[in-house]
Amino acid sequence: MIRFSANLGFLWNTLPLPDAIHAAKRAGFEAVECHWPYATPSNEVKKALNETGLKMLGLNTQRGNVASGDNGVAAIVGREQEARAFIDEAIAYANEIDCLNIHVMAGFTDHGEQAENCFRENLAYACEQAAKSDKVILIEPLNKYDAPGYHLSTLETALETQRAVAKPNLKIMFDCYHLQIMGDDLIRRLGSCMKNVGHIQIAAVPDRGEPDKGEINYPWLLKEIDNLGWAGFIGAEYKPRTSVEDGLTWLSAYHLK
Repeated sequence: MIRFSANLGFLWNTLPLPDAIHAAKRAGFEAVECHWPYATPSNEVKKALNETGLKMLGLNTQRGNVASGDNGVAAIVGREQEARAFIDEAIAYANEIDCLNIHVMAGFTDHGEQAENCFRENLAYACEQAAKSDKVILIEPLNKYDAPGYHLSTLETALETQRAVAKPNLKIMFDCYHLQIMGDDLIRRLGSCMKNVGHIQIAAVPDRGEPDKGEINYPWLLKEIDNLGWAGFIGAEYKPRTSVEDGLTWLSAYHLK
């Protein structure tokens, strides 16, 4: 049975995070996930999660200096200390709100050997620290059109990094939006690496709106994902075309309200 989580980085992102959690509950989502919750005290997030009974599935490490164009720093040579501070911060926050997954953001690099080695070393550190509290570290390929220059852009490179780090709690974020843009044939690709995947996300292609139109036939794809035996949640990480509420008819179609 497919279960959906609301990504509060995109959905209800104009509300304070605790209020967004309550909005997701009212809309019929069974879990939530977020991007960068750090401006909100963790006790306030935990209170909202307890009140709604929702689980927080994931959060990201800090991006770095956003004004200068950072989108993560874990693969940037010379910023290892900063990367590990972000990792420690994310794990601590995840522990405080009982969140399972931490997405370690790589950043923009030249895709060279030094950058990859830096990324692998920081990921090994992250996995070792996260294992102390049974947390999972995620890496995510971002498509080269939305995030040109991002260190990971394909599933194949993410799998190579995962194999090299060789930590059991390092998994891949399988974002159908990004991976459709970078390769198509989603169900075969997912089926070939299901054991490597820690979370799945969805959005329409190409506009990244609600998963109800565009290149990907989500009613078919989600049924096939269910048939593969996926036991986790599907993260709704899309950008609403109008208001969040007006776009939720896709969710009703899956009988979740």
